[in-house]
Amino acid sequence: MIKLFARLFGARAGSIAVNKAVDFRTVVEGGNDLIVRCGKDGTACYVSPSSTRMLGWTPEEMLGKGPAHFVLPEGMPAIALAIKDHEAGVESSVLSYRMRRKDGTVLWVEGSARTVVDPATGDYDVVIVARDITERKALEDRLSTLAMTDGLTGLANRRAFDEALESEWLRTRRTKGQLSLLLIDLDHFKGFNDHYGHQVGDDCLRAVSFAIRNALRRPADLAARYGGEELTVILPDTDLAGAVEVAEAVRAAVKALSIPHARNGSATAGVTVSVGVATALSSAGASIQMPAGLLQAADTALYKAKSNGRDRVETALLLSGDGQQSHAA
Repeated sequence: MIKLFARLFGARAGSIAVNKAVDFRTVVEGGNDLIVRCGKDGTACYVSPSSTRMLGWTPEEMLGKGPAHFVLPEGMPAIALAIKDHEAGVESSVLSYRMRRKDGTVLWVEGSARTVVDPATGDYDVVIVARDITERKALEDRLSTLAMTDGLTGLANRRAFDEALESEWLRTRRTKGQLSLLLIDLDHFKGFNDHYGHQVGDDCLRAVSFAIRNALRRPADLAARYGGEELTVILPDTDLAGAVEVAEAVRAAVKALSIPHARNGSATAGVTVSVGVATALSSAGASIQMPAGLLQAADTALYKAKSNGRDRVETALLLSGDGQQSHAA
């Protein structure tokens, strides 16, 4: 083992003094990182004692087993590819994956693998130094969520909306399905802010956003703040009739809040929203620029809802295919 780590860390085995050997043993057996030496197929032939602290498995329980016994299935394709890379001569690789502890709990691990060749025989082992990065991953996930969340409403922000719309449209093209979009605008919201003040306006926008999110039926439906008082909802795999049903539920949920709005038509009127609904049907040979065309169609429908008296839902249907047709309903 000492010779192996001498090669791993770039030292010449013949020049290692006794105290150096003790240092290596201290690092291997007393450190927090898990060190595993594997054969060409990934089967463990050495496991450091830290396995018990990190995973709950003793070294003896891990010996002779491959990564599939401990790594969650989602991480195995990348590990299998790394094994092939090392067979092809790649000297080192770094992967992050989730491992299952003996008690059934899961942790994130970053494994740094390095090929160590025996110069006498040409055979090689792979030494993996793995460390627990669960807290780091949790922090990264929180930061990622913050980066994609609107600070005022708690909905997805414009960046998250743009990415989700593009992704859902690509999936819609693959499945030849339908994708619907709601564009929602608070009626006479400038007058609301002028009358009640911007702090109350922010509170109103939060309440409306909460009502919209609660009106959605499926985890895949995404509510986002598009900008200002404009909100939007992406409805994957939803036809026009289904999208209108969701839009009416959104409109009713906002109205049911009964937030006073003296500038919305009468002294007793409450906060309302106008909703533009657009649905795109995908087929081969699409010629309408998407998903920008879907967003433009929803905006056209929203303008129609405002022109026709507000507090209402209007629709647009987009046929994205060889015929390149679009019409508003």
